[in-house]
Amino acid sequence: MSTKKRSIYLLLFIAVWIFAAGCATQNPEQNLNPPGFWKGLLHGFIILFSFIASLFTDYRIYAFPNAGGWYDFGFLFGAMIFFGGGGASSKR
Repeated sequence: MSTKKRSIYLLLFIAVWIFAAGCATQNPEQNLNPPGFWKGLLHGFIILFSFIASLFTDYRIYAFPNAGGWYDFGFLFGAMIFFGGGGASSKR
């Protein structure tokens, strides 16, 4: 593939990517009270059921927008509690 053809494909890809990113919107009402640690813990704990629901409905596993690091920590901690946290494999 020639360099000119590559650069045209790259520019086309970047243009489509920027166009698609421009279509993304957020609900401004959710920004007033974003979910924090406790909701992250709950969402992590029910991750399997949320995943199954997301296959058939417009439900998300991960809350967006969220409070950031504390939500992430709660989500990870809840998922670890639900799936055993890797402690079961250390018994061997």
